[in-house]
Amino acid sequence: MFGRNFKKLVPLADRGPLRVMFIHTEVVVGGAETLLLEIIRKMDRTRFQPELCCLKQLAELGEVISQEVPTFVGLLKNKYDLGVIGRLAKLLKERRIDAIVTVGTGGDRMFWGRLAAYRAGVPVVLSALHATGYPMKVERLNQMLSPISDGFIGCAKTHSQFLIEGERCPANKVFTVWNGVDVERFRPQDKAAMRERIGISMDQPAVGIVAALRPEKQHVMLIEAWSKVIQRLPDAILVIVGDGVERGAIESKTRELGLEKNVRMLGMRSDVPEVLAGLDLKVLSSKMEANPASTLEANACGLPVVAPKVGSLIDTVEHGITGLLCKPNDIESLAQAILEILTKDDRGAEMGVAARSKVCREFSLEVMVQGYENLIEGVYSAAQCGDSLLPATFDQIMENRLSGVTAIPPVGSLN
Repeated sequence: MFGRNFKKLVPLADRGPLRVMFIHTEVVVGGAETLLLEIIRKMDRTRFQPELCCLKQLAELGEVISQEVPTFVGLLKNKYDLGVIGRLAKLLKERRIDAIVTVGTGGDRMFWGRLAAYRAGVPVVLSALHATGYPMKVERLNQMLSPISDGFIGCAKTHSQFLIEGERCPANKVFTVWNGVDVERFRPQDKAAMRERIGISMDQPAVGIVAALRPEKQHVMLIEAWSKVIQRLPDAILVIVGDGVERGAIESKTRELGLEKNVRMLGMRSDVPEVLAGLDLKVLSSKMEANPASTLEANACGLPVVAPKVGSLIDTVEHGITGLLCKPNDIESLAQAILEILTKDDRGAEMGVAARSKVCREFSLEVMVQGYENLIEGVYSAAQCGDSLLPATFDQIMENRLSGVTAIPPVGSLN
């Protein structure tokens, strides 16, 4: 435990809820941040009391969370503000925090959060990582703090392996908690009604991407692939949900290729489940991914997924069953995979049924939240006994506790 003394820790059975502080820089609208919101909302309040600390500012989702749990903001003045350690450690002591979870790969939250937790004597120090390489990475300074960490959380088995091999996280401290999705909110709905709200007719093949408009998502490459799809299916529509720095480049490429009638840029939406339910197919074109929540959300809505064979997508997209995997960074391969599904008589509806079934069985939000709860309690109990929780032990805990859980049945049917 690197010098931490937890002899006085009260056993779980003899104490109240564990007080958990989630530490982020700012909670913008994104996949990892949306999952954070759901974890905080759904944690068992008889066992956990979640709180949030945004080192810089709240941002959009931070504002939402601040209405639901105690929230603290503005502790970090600048990147080299050493005083943040004292301020954050003081906050953790005053709030009597039992566990911290830094949210995001590398950066200020992971560095200052763990240092302050160590200084404050917090029993459980965890880092939830959500990316697989550039632009997010575990920097050298963050790697050096591994001895004062109890665990690094990967969001899929292949992602956890990358954390060990690519990010140099100690293998005996890497735990897997699969990303999850709310299968009641994301579900198949009346497709005709959903299409009407976004102006697409039932006879038009419709594909969507839900992702921040950032370079690594490669929307421009997707537009180039879409131009090849249009040669075969001239009425097909590509729906782009999200916003970001690449908007101008995407719009420019769309105009350059004359695809204005075939591309709908919807920006940020609060009705993503409804938009997805009106589509035939979800697509990704990223150069890297961990276990994107948007893919699971699309599957839960009964959509097959076309995605590059990168990161942990091979764990969630069963090639030929729930979607298709294509070559990364390959315009032709991406276009052909999209066409292979859209030209089927059912436009991939059978794959969509299999996709929803898989998500309900393996990737529900409830299973993900149980993973975080079990991990925090497991590390705390091990610390109370003067020991460390090992990944194999945690996997066994999850297997034992989930063995009696009945999979959530599909809601409704594909239309």
